[in-house]
Amino acid sequence: MEEALPPGQVWGKKFVIYAALGIPRVDAQKWRLKVDGLVTSPIEYTYSQLTSIPQTRYVKSFYCVTKWSIKDVEWEGVPIKDLVSAAGPKPDAKWVMFHCEEGYTAPVPIEDAVDADALLAFKLNGKPLSAEQGFPARPFFPNLYGWKSAKWVNRIEFVGGYQDGYWEIYGYHERANIWAEERFKGDHGKPVKRTAYGTA
Repeated sequence: MEEALPPGQVWGKKFVIYAALGIPRVDAQKWRLKVDGLVTSPIEYTYSQLTSIPQTRYVKSFYCVTKWSIKDVEWEGVPIKDLVSAAGPKPDAKWVMFHCEEGYTAPVPIEDAVDADALLAFKLNGKPLSAEQGFPARPFFPNLYGWKSAKWVNRIEFVGGYQDGYWEIYGYHERANIWAEERFKGDHGKPVKRTAYGTA
């Protein structure tokens, strides 16, 4: 059966590479991922630590806010909820800001950031992320538009309230749910229904 497309999306054949602030070349040996902000115990991971623990692999499509979509992408990494749990996010943490090597930022509601399907990805279609696709790591949120999947991530910061990230300053939506078609601030879109299988 043909996979349902979110409203306004079309299938494309290959990724369009965006790098708003340039493509950094990151040394995996020196790279660190920090988890901090409103947490009880800030934590820091190395690339080897994160890639040596059991990985989760699934196939989920990717949706860009500019309406192109890539079908059946294989993602592999660590569930974000698992790697942040050791830091102990505090009850007053409502949003998560993803910070990246080149200065890019993307805010994600905490319920989406620690959803069961939210992944910190290290591989794409069976291969380590390329520099253009965000090596060494990028989060992936199946139900959010692709700009929230911040490439070259190096910090996961729990915060109490909403703050604009790079694209949100220019009017892009705070949450960016693909099924509610939340492309720009003020887009109320359609109600998002929670089902036994996730968001629909």
